[in-house]
Amino acid sequence: MLIGEVARHSGVSPRMLRHYDALGLVRPTGRTVGGYREYSAEDVRRIFHVEGLRSLGLSLKQIGRALEDPAFTPSDLVSDLIRWTEERLERERRLLDRLRAIDASAPMDWQDVLHTVELMQGLDSASAARRQQAVLVRPDGVPVPAEVLAGAVLAESDPNVAGALRWALARSGGEGVAALAAGTHAEDVDVRRRAVLAITELADSPGASALLADALGDPDPTVRRYAALALGRRGVSGAVPTLVGMVVEGRNDVEAAEVLRTLYRDHGCAERITAALARELAAPAADSATRIRLSQALVELPGDAARGILRRLAHDDDRAVALVASAFAGLLDERFPEAGWEEAGRGEAGGDEDG
Repeated sequence: MLIGEVARHSGVSPRMLRHYDALGLVRPTGRTVGGYREYSAEDVRRIFHVEGLRSLGLSLKQIGRALEDPAFTPSDLVSDLIRWTEERLERERRLLDRLRAIDASAPMDWQDVLHTVELMQGLDSASAARRQQAVLVRPDGVPVPAEVLAGAVLAESDPNVAGALRWALARSGGEGVAALAAGTHAEDVDVRRRAVLAITELADSPGASALLADALGDPDPTVRRYAALALGRRGVSGAVPTLVGMVVEGRNDVEAAEVLRTLYRDHGCAERITAALARELAAPAADSATRIRLSQALVELPGDAARGILRRLAHDDDRAVALVASAFAGLLDERFPEAGWEEAGRGEAGGDEDG
């Protein structure tokens, strides 16, 4: 068959067939008297082989090697193709994410688009200082897409850059919560921690409380602690068990005790908190250090119940616990020598919380 007929049957243009010939991929077996290329049936089959490999994404150089090198196995070829395709899809996914983020920011002109692209490029830098600068040095009045910031928050491991990103995300409005939601269910625990920590700084935004409440059931204790502190400050009683657990474990126990005090005093959780602390004090596994931390939490709570527990602890068999509890009870007696503890607690609500 002459080149025109081959082109019609194969769908490969005459120009490409000539290119294959020049590269040595498919050389026609014969020539006519007039010097025209003449292809045999075997030549046509080779053309289809070349086209089949091209459809898989191979370059012409790779195709030549696959057809001529006996050591070039199909399994190696397919493995390489899978890797190249995955890399290409990842690049295209990142590009698609960027385009969607730009579209979501509702750019008014090309200047807005360029500012967003500049931010994305800065956030992709290998330098932590460059990433932080990209967040903090922004032109006034230029909107920062929440989706871009949220994605960067979930991926950022440098604490300084992460703090700058959370600050910028908090300034971008409530849209950041929705953008962070997927991160709260990520398999990677570090991503869940970053997502929940960022949501705690958006706690007043719609949907934030629900996500934080879900985070109280997270298998990771750090995630639970972030959520409990934020919810407790907002008066959510469901945070009490985690906050008490933080006191027991000695993890952010001072913060937890302060939040428990707020819940006790202002949100009707007095009985629940007192009972939880009393149970932990009586737990067989509670060592001296744990019981001292629980005593420190109790001294922050206004109320006769908490004061009564401290007085009983002043006679505890553990001398260290007894001394701490006795000192706390004496401190409270000096501070409020005449008023009942409940009355004193109510007075504190409008006074100096630091004593």
